[in-house]
Amino acid sequence: MRILVINGPNLNFLGIREPEQYGTETYASLCERIRRRAEELGVAISFFQSNHEGALIDRIQEAYGKEDGIILNPGGYTHTSVALLDALKAVSIPTVEVHLTDPDRREPFRKISFVREACVKTIRGHGGDGYLEALEYLASSLEEKHGR
Repeated sequence: MRILVINGPNLNFLGIREPEQYGTETYASLCERIRRRAEELGVAISFFQSNHEGALIDRIQEAYGKEDGIILNPGGYTHTSVALLDALKAVSIPTVEVHLTDPDRREPFRKISFVREACVKTIRGHGGDGYLEALEYLASSLEEKHGR
């Protein structure tokens, strides 16, 4: 089972950017926690982060036929990118949308998620643990689907 974790703009600045909002855990530390949990679950995991919308779209498209699931934190593109939505629809890979904070408890514009329509689940407001929840959810649902 292969799962791809995609992070959008500014996620590479975890631990630096607004720690009162996003916490002090660094991006590298978060990826390491996810990697350890994936090993425990027997899941092959890979990571991609970009501040560029086109690069995120390219990586989603590259996942077609190669990845079994995607964990996606589109960052600010959550609220603006129909193109990310279209890429997710095109590849039809089960995707879990993850947000460190709860966008519904922030500015009004953050309540809109264009990508949500193409996702099987959304996890928000659980900090870095939300990624682990997403990983466990995908691993479980993909096992069920493939009868493993």
